[in-house]
Amino acid sequence: MSDITSPPVAATHRWRWLALSALLTAEAMNLLDATIVQVAAPTMHADLGGDTSDIQWFATAYTLPFAVLLITGGRLGDMFGRKRVFRAGVLGFALSSVACSLAWSADLLIGFRAVQGAAAALVIPQVIGLIRAMFQGPEMSKALGSIGPVMGLSAVLGPVLGGVLTHADLFGSSWRSVFLVNVPLSVLVLAIVPKMAENKAPRRPGLDPVGTLLAIAGVGLVIYPLVESASINLTAGGWLSIAAGVAVCVLFGVHQRVSAARGRTPLVEVSLFGRRVFPAALLTSTLFFCVTTGLTLVVVLERQLGEGGDALSAGLTLLPWSIGVAISSWVAGAHLVPKFGIKVMYAGLVVVLAGLLGAIAAYQSGGFVFLLAALLVIGLGVGLFSPAFFTAALHVVSPQEIGSAAGLINAVQQLGGTLGVAVLGSVYLGAASGGAGAAFWTATALIVVSLATAALMTERRRAA
Repeated sequence: MSDITSPPVAATHRWRWLALSALLTAEAMNLLDATIVQVAAPTMHADLGGDTSDIQWFATAYTLPFAVLLITGGRLGDMFGRKRVFRAGVLGFALSSVACSLAWSADLLIGFRAVQGAAAALVIPQVIGLIRAMFQGPEMSKALGSIGPVMGLSAVLGPVLGGVLTHADLFGSSWRSVFLVNVPLSVLVLAIVPKMAENKAPRRPGLDPVGTLLAIAGVGLVIYPLVESASINLTAGGWLSIAAGVAVCVLFGVHQRVSAARGRTPLVEVSLFGRRVFPAALLTSTLFFCVTTGLTLVVVLERQLGEGGDALSAGLTLLPWSIGVAISSWVAGAHLVPKFGIKVMYAGLVVVLAGLLGAIAAYQSGGFVFLLAALLVIGLGVGLFSPAFFTAALHVVSPQEIGSAAGLINAVQQLGGTLGVAVLGSVYLGAASGGAGAAFWTATALIVVSLATAALMTERRRAA
């Protein structure tokens, strides 16, 4: 994906920073939407009925299309202009949010969530390109640097906002307000879009529709039985679906190599897989975000379904985790990573592991305060891991690969989250008792494996 940008637009200083605030608002909306819904999901299920697995689908239906369409969304921005695609994505996100708020059945809500995720995949890839089109020099660095704190703030606000809105039951809207909050924000963003600079690649890249369809089919065949089983005991049909999904994913890899060899534009740069560091980073990212995203759902489900709490208490239970992420990610990015490098990533994984073991002990003893402390430790570990991980994953990537690499890492992060909701959610819902403990033990095993895959990211780039 090309990162070449057009000259900065002739706009006033005030309008450029206002446009930046709109871009960051769009980024925050998309990040908030997953965590808000996780907190509200049990209330949605109680209201709409349906299968227990629908609780997982309310989140998965959004993150799955978001993940597999992220790179294609970036390509569309290269082809047709990032401002144009960004505007279409925000409009689609707003309309699908309204549709979600009006859904009268679980199936309809799941369908509208899929549309919402596809719209988000049009929005997020355009943000960096549009920022680079409007800013230069130190101002561009400052503008790009504002993305991290916004993501951290979104992590803090998401669970709490989801709990507050659902509990407040504004005008009798209950869980529907978690979607309606997107509408005024989207309108505000759309009003500022005309002040943004247009930006596209100087040479129009190609799409890879076959590769995109193979990716969607492969991942979907793997994820579907994991969610639908709501149990660790898959049926023969479920295992067959997973095997077929793995086969399709292998076919996707073959298709990418053949496309590149024939001079076509593959969905991902196959050169990224010529060294072990980047594939190891993708595997580590999948495992890590599988744990972090899946466990937030487990904590919410246990608080509401297992302990009889409401949406507000569930959101507040996750607050220590979110605060830990916000604090440690800033400290790591500003101070620790520049000084200690990749070692901070390993430290983050060890801290997460300690927090998981503490949470298991808390669930066994019923100590709620101890659980909050353990969740804070997990959040601190997550915040330490993320800045160091992204630095380590991208340091071996060449300039012509950076666009594809960034898009692929973001996509795999979302896929890991989708897998986490499916696997850890199913472990929790399928356990006869002690579901939270079982899910946290599963997460502990995944973190141990991620320590091994992270060790493969230390290879130095060889001189050409």
